[in-house]
Formats: sequence, structure tokens, C-alpha cells
Amino acid sequence: MNRTTLSLIAGATALAAVTGFAALTTPDASGAGAAKAAVQLPVERTTLVCPTPSTSDIADTSYTSFTPVTRGTDGSGKAELRSAAEASDTGTGSSPGAETGKGENKGGAGAKTAGKPVLQPKAPGTPVTGDVSGADAPALVGTAEGRFAPGWTLQETTEVAAGTGRGLLGVNCTAPDTEFWFPGASTAPARSDYLHLTNPDDSAAVVDIDLYGKDGALKSTVADGITVQPHATEPVLLSTLADTPQDDLTVHVRVRSGRVGAAVQALDDQLGGDWLAASADPADSLVLPGIPKDATAVKLIAFTPGDADADLKVRLASPSGLITPAGHETVHVKGGMTTAVDLGDVTRGEAGSLVLTSSSPSVPVIAALRVVRGKSGRQETAFIPATSPVATRATSADNSGKGSSLSLTAPTGTAQVKVTASAGSEGGTATSKTYTVKAGTTQDVAPPVPAGLKGTYALTVERVSGGPLYAARTLASEHEGVPGFTIQTLPDDRGMVSVPEADQDLSVLQR
Repeated sequence: MNRTTLSLIAGATALAAVTGFAALTTPDASGAGAAKAAVQLPVERTTLVCPTPSTSDIADTSYTSFTPVTRGTDGSGKAELRSAAEASDTGTGSSPGAETGKGENKGGAGAKTAGKPVLQPKAPGTPVTGDVSGADAPALVGTAEGRFAPGWTLQETTEVAAGTGRGLLGVNCTAPDTEFWFPGASTAPARSDYLHLTNPDDSAAVVDIDLYGKDGALKSTVADGITVQPHATEPVLLSTLADTPQDDLTVHVRVRSGRVGAAVQALDDQLGGDWLAASADPADSLVLPGIPKDATAVKLIAFTPGDADADLKVRLASPSGLITPAGHETVHVKGGMTTAVDLGDVTRGEAGSLVLTSSSPSVPVIAALRVVRGKSGRQETAFIPATSPVATRATSADNSGKGSSLSLTAPTGTAQVKVTASAGSEGGTATSKTYTVKAGTTQDVAPPVPAGLKGTYALTVERVSGGPLYAARTLASEHEGVPGFTIQTLPDDRGMVSVPEADQDLSVLQR
């Protein structure tokens, strides 16, 4: 994952970092003095990557952009979403001034482009949407600066009426990074899973792909050293990387040089399809929020890197508290091997979230769920990867007045949560509601809707107080009796960054 690096530079401006600029006071010869405590300031630049939505001629795709209003930003800035081929990296990772004290979120691809943007928001607090149809829609790269950067969220939602992977497919456009884990992929005959790699920058990225099945790592000579050209995307059909079909796979993406955005499009001949987003980093405790109450089949896919095995304690955070699913009290995960467990209708008519705890803190795991709704012949699939908690704020960009539901989970301690529905993209007045989520429970709520809503709206989830909070949003729409749905987890938006508050000390030049 990305690492923040501080470098001391002799001169009037002493400290430059990915998160901004500041000057550092060093201790004197006696050892007295120290740098001041860090302050939280809004990020100044955010880059997001949206994968190619579909190869279907009958696909209809919508993009929704939203930035919540953030205190501490000035009135300047802009945001736009363009074809990856049109985006150009300016190389300006930070603002050129020690006095700004502000930072950058998840990299800094700028935008020197030609032509009309797909989206160009006018102001924070109101979503903006754009639509495309057919199989020719490209991968997109978005850049937000200034007041548009903190918490900027992009949602890509596609409806496909028929064919492999038909249904509702949704994904939050992701920040480019250098490592991703995808438990839940497959090379089974009924599946067509594509790993989409998109490079937003001016230099080529070199990527290695590791596949892990039920017996361990799969041998492949074509998965190493894949070059993704600047401002280009590479859809990699996973079945071409393995000699034998695997029902359940874990995909590990490692970037040798550069950075990419990555997501897996999982398409099934019978069960529809959806996007599989990357799992949270390996950890000894995981939460997978937002299992719908009418889920007819739930499969857990887990993997632990390295050679050590892990025994996972499995619990369901239900509306009434933590319960242990009968027959699935624990799951044994062998080191370096993908383990899949069918949990059936684990929710039994009540929405819930899965809570996994490793018996050994030294053995971290990653995990995801494949969720199926509907009956035979009219089924649809979505995925829920393990996610990080909402430390301060998270946002869901694309919501309608009827098809959205919000899952809020507090696995260890009661949490107070404020949910704000933004103004609509074409009109409406923002509104908020506060919820109390008791320890060990999941609340599945119909979120607030803006008064006089026209168009789509965004939901902003803020943890006001209490224990850790996890969230997910389900978007649903039915087509000819098939219950299309897609689930996006809502990790913290990282709209604020810690920046050391410091003073100049020119005496360093004399040492």
C-alpha cells in the first residue's frame, strides 16, 4: 500500500511530503525541543480511476460524482472526469508552498486534457451525473483539487438487460495504488472474470498477478511483468492465466513500478454479475457489512498470506446482537490457500454483517462474500469485501429515492451515526438523521431522502461517537422479475490528512 514519506531538505523550506509542506524545528544541542503535534487538514488533490464498464452493446452506465462540504477548504479548486487516454499527469504531487500545510490524497495525477469531460462538478454538496451506453465506453480517470478533493467519491453503475453478467453492476471508482487483494474471483467454466488495470500516469506501470486456489499458488508464465501503458487500461481475463479451472480464487496484484487502479469484473452465465472491489489489508479481525435480509446464498472466501494457518471465529452481527451461525462456528484457512465456505441463507430473513476473528493475531487474513438473491433462473450476484471502518466520514454517491438501503454495523461498541442525504442532482433539499447502533448489531435502514428530490443524491455517513463503525450501501432495481442489486462498502473517505505543525529553524544550515 502507499506509504507517506517525510524528507528533510536543508534550506528555508525544510520539510516536503506527499501530504504537504511544512518547516520542522529540530531539537537544540541539549536535546530540548520537539516538533509540534500534527493537525488535521483537508487533502488538496484526489485521483480516482473508473474501469471500463462493459463489453455489452446493451449496457447503460451512469457516473455520479459527489464531494461533501468540508470545513477548512478555500473557495478555489475544480474536479473533472475524463477518458484515461485524455488524462495527463502534471507531476505536481503537492502544492508549491511551505505556508499551505495541506495535503494530497492517494496520489496526484493532474489533468491536461482535450475535449469535453464526462463529468465536471460545479460545487461541493450537490452530485453531478453523466450517462453512456453500449460497449465503447472507456476507462476514466478523475482528478479533484482544492475544495473538491476532500472525500471526493465517484460511483460507476451499469445495467445490462441480458447475456452473461446481466443485472446491476456497481463499483466505487478507486484510488490508484501499488497492491490489491481480491478474494472471490473465479475461473470456473460459468464465470468470465476480468481484472481491469488502469494506469492514470505519464509513465508505464509494470504489474505482477498472483493467483491462489484451494491448493495454493497457481503456476503461470504470463502473469508476471504485465505492462500497462500510460493513460491506458488492460482487461486481463483470469482464465488465461491458469491451466485448470478454479471455482474460488484469490488474486494478488503487485505493482513493480508506477501505480494502477484495479477491480475485478465477475460475470456469471446464470447468476448475473457485479464488480469485486479490493479487500481491506490483511488483518486478524475483519468485518464484511451489508448482507441483505433476503439473501438466498452466501459464500465466504478467505485467504491468509504466508505459510501459517488461521482458524477464524465466525459471527453474524444481526439486528439483535452477535450470533454464531450453526455449523459454521469456525473456519480453518490453510496458509497460502484459498478457502471457500457456503454459509447458505445465513441471515435467515434478517440483514446482517459477518465478523471474522483470527485465533492468532500474528496470522492476518483477507476475505470477501459472494451474495446471491432470487430464485433459480432469476438470480443475481453481488460481492462484499472486508472493509475498513468509518473513522470520520464515508460517502455513497449514487442513490435513488426507492432503491437504496444502508447497513450500519458496530461490532464492538455502541456508535452514534449521522447520515446526511445531499441535495439531488436535479433538485431537492439536503436532510440528516441520527442513528444509534448498539454494540454487536447491524441496522439495515432506509436512508433519509432529500425533500423534493429530483435526480440522484449522495449519502454521507459520519461517526459521531462511540465504537468502530462499518457501513455498506445496497442499490437495487428489478428487471423482468430478476432482482438486480449491487453492494458497495463505505470505508473512510480519508478526506483529512495529518500534517505536522512546525516552525523554520535555519540553524540546521550551520551544523
